[in-house]
Amino acid sequence: MFRPVLTVTSRVPLASSMSWRFPSAGVRAARVVTTRSSSYHVLHSTPKPSSLVLVQVNACRRRQTWHAQRGVAPFHSSGPNQGLPLIPMLLGAFKASTTIEVARTAARVALTFLPLILFKNRWSKKYLKHQEKFHPGAPVDEEKKAALLKRIRARTLVFNVLLFVPVALFWLAILASAEQTPITGRWRLIILSPEEEDEIAAQLRGPNWYHTVTEILSTDGPPKLIPTTDWRYQWVRDTLRRLEAGIPVLQREQELATHWLDTTPDQPPLPPPAEYPLRPRPRATDTMRRWSEGLCGRSSPHSAHVIAGPPYSLLIVDKPDAANAFSYGFGPDGACGVVVYSGFIDNILSKAPSSAFSSGYAPQTLPEESSWWTHLFGSLFISPLSTLPPYPVPTEQQTAELAILLAHEVAHLVLSHHLETLSSVTIMVPALISMLADVTRTLLFPVTMLFGPFVNDAVAQLGKVGSWELTKIGEYCTSVSQEIEADVVSARILAHAGFDARQAVAFWEHKQNAPQAAECSLTGRPETNNSSWALARQITGSSHPVNEVRIEKLKSELVRWELEKRVAKKKRIMGEPERSSILALV
Repeated sequence: MFRPVLTVTSRVPLASSMSWRFPSAGVRAARVVTTRSSSYHVLHSTPKPSSLVLVQVNACRRRQTWHAQRGVAPFHSSGPNQGLPLIPMLLGAFKASTTIEVARTAARVALTFLPLILFKNRWSKKYLKHQEKFHPGAPVDEEKKAALLKRIRARTLVFNVLLFVPVALFWLAILASAEQTPITGRWRLIILSPEEEDEIAAQLRGPNWYHTVTEILSTDGPPKLIPTTDWRYQWVRDTLRRLEAGIPVLQREQELATHWLDTTPDQPPLPPPAEYPLRPRPRATDTMRRWSEGLCGRSSPHSAHVIAGPPYSLLIVDKPDAANAFSYGFGPDGACGVVVYSGFIDNILSKAPSSAFSSGYAPQTLPEESSWWTHLFGSLFISPLSTLPPYPVPTEQQTAELAILLAHEVAHLVLSHHLETLSSVTIMVPALISMLADVTRTLLFPVTMLFGPFVNDAVAQLGKVGSWELTKIGEYCTSVSQEIEADVVSARILAHAGFDARQAVAFWEHKQNAPQAAECSLTGRPETNNSSWALARQITGSSHPVNEVRIEKLKSELVRWELEKRVAKKKRIMGEPERSSILALV
């Protein structure tokens, strides 16, 4: 039988190796000699290496020379820490919404049988304890006692398995879905598999985004859209494209680590390099492939999730009474975009009316990025050649205010906040509520079954009302954290696009005092008089309005930029490494 020879040396610091060959005659003879004299070595240990060690060292060197001459890589035993890459790969298999659904189903099955198992075990133990009361004067049947004990152990094992499976599946899904948000490093859960995310992106790609958003806007009637030939649309589109040019910088801020230190006080500040740069979220299959390629000594390109980057789709709704905007979608190729209401544009232009006006003929050829718009709505709005009426030329200050709002919505898209909302509001929170409701109804069943179906129906209805309130609480918490995070990241986007991020503070302070807030639609909800949102704020302990919290977070972020810049410049003067000192403070 072929057996590998495992060479182990305790005194010579050589790497252990295993070669699939027969040992040489010298090695076998040395083993015989060593075996016969083992008792002597136990009693008289010497610091010098034995002849067996020297022989095996020479044999190991000969094998290495033989492998090097023939270009064959020897087989080495892997260290225990090299198996760690398997852990994220195995966890990646549980990163899916189906895992939560399977855990929920397993929990319902367990709750169906657990009361029965507990009742039968309790009855069996009571029978064994009070056997004389059931059969007075009869001797104890040892065989029956042993059979009852065996059944108790079997039912206990089934009980543990039924209890362990849903809990294990649930926490495996949580661990597999936990990830850190780019730029900020906040931990979040996205319980969607890469295939599910690709399916969402495919459903919104190209003209599908316009179809979906139009259906959303049609809930209050057919929306009136501003055509692409309108100067307002072109102004918003150009500003959006200018912001998109700063997104690639978020992926390579570490390469520009010293560029942000060279700005003068009269120039707009630049942010320090983020500790968590914008990177695609890795797939489990991608990790497995790169790990396998690494074992073979080959490098593997990164092919993880694509970043939901530009060019973004754009719609402008002609609704003067709505000074609002929102973002929607996920994925490349126009699968995500921004919707702006004309009321916000009117508010910007009314602050400082421009004295310059433009008139004359405007070209009717559409830019290349608006081809989807042309495919859907071009025939409705475009005429061969038409004379545009005079329109005001926006000032740089007006463009900066427009850029602040657009950067906020772009930050939502870059950070994939819509996937996070979809995962928490439609998957995670309902699953948790359903599991808690099942456990509560199981515990209350011995009581409610005595009062008939009316009480059971009342308990079920109470559970539905409570689940709706808890869903609102979860949505509120998710919305607040995302809005604060979008403000922080939008400051970076503004700075990299050439705008002054400090103007965002004055912009949001003005919007806080305005009757209508120009921000994402989810953010305005907590400020309404809706009782459900008020209850959510009371339970979560939010005593300050959301806009005040957002402004304070934005101010602290800009202050951190300045403090990090001072520390980094001081490190540069002292000759210490700048990059490490910056990241240590982030």
